[in-house]
Amino acid sequence: MSTEDPGSPGDLDESQDVESPVPPAESPPPAHDRGSTRSKLRAALDAVGHPFGFGFVLTLGGLAAILLGAALTSLSTVLVYIVLALFLALALDPAVRALERRGLARPWGITITLLTFLLAIAGVLWLIVPTVVRQVAHFVQGIPGMVDDFMDSTFFARLESSFGEGLSTLTTQIEGFLTDPNSLATIGGGAVQAGVGIANGLSGALIILVLALYFLASLRSMKRALYRLAPARHRPGVEDLTEEITQSVGAYLAGMAVLALFNAVVVFILHLVLGLAFPALMAVTAFCITIIPLVGTVLFWVIGSFFAVFVDPVSALVFAIAYLVYMQVEAYLLTPRVMSRAISIPGALVVIGALVGGTLLGLIGALIAIPVTAAVLLIIRRVVVPRQDAKT
Repeated sequence: MSTEDPGSPGDLDESQDVESPVPPAESPPPAHDRGSTRSKLRAALDAVGHPFGFGFVLTLGGLAAILLGAALTSLSTVLVYIVLALFLALALDPAVRALERRGLARPWGITITLLTFLLAIAGVLWLIVPTVVRQVAHFVQGIPGMVDDFMDSTFFARLESSFGEGLSTLTTQIEGFLTDPNSLATIGGGAVQAGVGIANGLSGALIILVLALYFLASLRSMKRALYRLAPARHRPGVEDLTEEITQSVGAYLAGMAVLALFNAVVVFILHLVLGLAFPALMAVTAFCITIIPLVGTVLFWVIGSFFAVFVDPVSALVFAIAYLVYMQVEAYLLTPRVMSRAISIPGALVVIGALVGGTLLGLIGALIAIPVTAAVLLIIRRVVVPRQDAKT
């Protein structure tokens, strides 16, 4: 009789497999997730199952987008007026704030700032318009003498000897064009078009000025209305960010105007000292060109030196050297002081912003692109970067 334990391993049948542990069953997804997934799948199947309805809705969406784009295109001029007026209001607001800090009420500060701005524009027009009209009159009066000098020159004699008959034919054609009533009507139509363009420009400037006055008077109420659009818990942060953006943009625009004014004064003094032509006209031209960020000063240095060569090459060389010295003084001394309250923008972003704005809206776009870039950069620094840093 065997004494082995019946429960020992030796009594196990080798053909029997040992059961492996069963993995725990996965918990079913929540009922609301299954319902949401099924509803989305059902909606997709319904859309595919009704192609005509889907196509109709898609077509309506495309037509709505086209109509919206056409409306924005039609309103592009109005939108440009609004944007320019808003930037002008932001540029004048630092001066109004400075007068308020001296004890003046805001309405009086707005009145004084606006009158000073209008007087400055009137002074610029008084400098440039008579000079331009006088130079155009001198040019028109000198055309007959220029033609006579050209016809008496040896160059014209050579042309006449080489292309005698052809030159006579060309002269006859030019004379016929100038005496043809249709040509005169065409020239008159072009003059009328130019007059209409000038009238539209003046009316646009008046609209921008009126809108800027309204924006400047209601700037605080506009900011408060903007703050109400944000949730209550985010309003303090939105208020701080908006105030920083508006103050930075206003300081930047005012600083660019001040630097352009310095350029105009330097150019006017250099032209008077060196005896170059049209000092007032070149000063106004310098103000208009150097207000373009970063590249305006270099551009006027090239233009001013080029036109000075026709007066006196030595004076042109002196002007080029003196203005180049001023450019260094402006870059390292004036700009840091004037732009101390404005947000600093990397040079690459300034160039990119000016190129994008100039491509979209021309000179106006190049002027307003830099403040827009500054605002976007400030939002990224104050909102986007802290949120990314908080993600660990």
